[in-house]
Amino acid sequence: MNIEPQTPTSKNPPEHFAGDVWVDTIATPNEADQRMTVATVHFAPGARTAWHSHARGQYLRVTQGVARVGQRDGTVIEVHPGQTLYTPSGEDHWHAAAPDCFMEHIAMLEAGDDPATTTVWKEHITDDEYAGSAATDRADER
Repeated sequence: MNIEPQTPTSKNPPEHFAGDVWVDTIATPNEADQRMTVATVHFAPGARTAWHSHARGQYLRVTQGVARVGQRDGTVIEVHPGQTLYTPSGEDHWHAAAPDCFMEHIAMLEAGDDPATTTVWKEHITDDEYAGSAATDRADER
């Protein structure tokens, strides 16, 4: 048994996040056959990830504030403290804090067979996607 060393809080990179987002690592693999990574992620109001997917899916447990999570079809859902969201393997999504409050979640995911595919980062989301109006815009075009 060991008490894991504490790692300093780090700010997430602007190529993958818009706004201020910080991460505190909780657990990373200790053994060669382990895959699980767990972190607490803190979002300033309106801060968001870029589009991304995970090789083995991801669990997000919201602990404070309100999370907004978007899908490629334009659907945006809100996740509240105490709720856990699962995103399946390979599904494009983004997550963010609501515009009027800080949000914190615990992120849990397993590494892919190729660690480079654990999280595949894509383009930044638009303001319309964040607001959930992209789905309305698409419906208006039909």
